[in-house]
Amino acid sequence: MTDSATWTRVNDGCFELDLLTASYRRHAFTRHSHATFAIGVVVRGEEQFHYRGELRRAGVGSLAVLEPGEPHDGMAATAEGWAYRVLYPSEAMLLEHRPVRPSFREPIVHDARSVQLLRSAHEELTAGVDLLAAHSRLAWAFEAIVARHGSTGASPAPLRPSDAAAARKVAEIRDRLMADLRCAPSLRELAAGVELSPYHMLRVFRDATGFPPHAWLVLERVCRARHLLAAGHTPAEVGSAVGFADQAHLTRWFKRVTGVTPAAFRNSVQDPARRPA
Repeated sequence: MTDSATWTRVNDGCFELDLLTASYRRHAFTRHSHATFAIGVVVRGEEQFHYRGELRRAGVGSLAVLEPGEPHDGMAATAEGWAYRVLYPSEAMLLEHRPVRPSFREPIVHDARSVQLLRSAHEELTAGVDLLAAHSRLAWAFEAIVARHGSTGASPAPLRPSDAAAARKVAEIRDRLMADLRCAPSLRELAAGVELSPYHMLRVFRDATGFPPHAWLVLERVCRARHLLAAGHTPAEVGSAVGFADQAHLTRWFKRVTGVTPAAFRNSVQDPARRPA
């Protein structure tokens, strides 16, 4: 098995959904999180990833359901590697019309019917055929996953600040980091800005987000890069615009987080009508 990955964005006016079709043997994802859910169906081999303090393994026929904002990585569990299809539904899409957002205590789900529905929907969406059937399968699968495996009890989400003052400080740090992605402040500047020691600031921020500030900033740069690439900007333009040293630096981090190169992502998600000849 050789490493290969294709990113697809479906936007038919009803909803927008990103999908990944990939086979990996050597590639390893860096620790990151998603703004959306990530639901993966393993079709060959076995994947492993660290999630909520434990090493998880997902084999053929299993379903991995990762919640938004949950840090995780990803790598082959055996020398064979793994192949999978991943969907990235928004919270609104997955939990449509539910008054309370369910959580998923166990990220690995064994549910043959949902696996079949999601895999079929993924294949049809990436092929661009029978979208009505694909949408129907998605709706049935999402409903089944939430109803059978979701819980409305207390969620084991990452630690959050325990008081309003800490939450405000974390928000201030985020704002400072986002003010200019091209110019990261120093650790001491960040800490001084919220009147904390560098160590205390690091601990408060990590407890709230799951990442230290420098790692959180890199992930935000990748997120911003995705938006710019989807809008038609070239990888060369995007790298410097979001604060990476050069295009190679962007490519390295972008692939570690998304599994595909910036160029491949741009070509996959752009509207064909807007692509340059």
